[in-house]
Amino acid sequence: MYVRVHALPGAKRERVTRDDEFTFTIAVREPAERNLANRRIAAVLARELSVRENDVRLITGHRSSAKLYSIGERRLQD
Repeated sequence: MYVRVHALPGAKRERVTRDDEFTFTIAVREPAERNLANRRIAAVLARELSVRENDVRLITGHRSSAKLYSIGERRLQD
């Protein structure tokens, strides 16, 4: 599954908004440098979609606010 993310790095508070089934707007406190924001966004997506962090992979948008993530299909057990 692929998920589109509009990233807002350097925010005062972390916030997740689900725009539709496959689109999120995610604000994180980490700055957009040294891949910090991308890694935190992957962790937030994993939590929101109940998958392991290793199953979330950034495909495009490494240096852009518009990102595309690939989500593995293995879900966490409740």
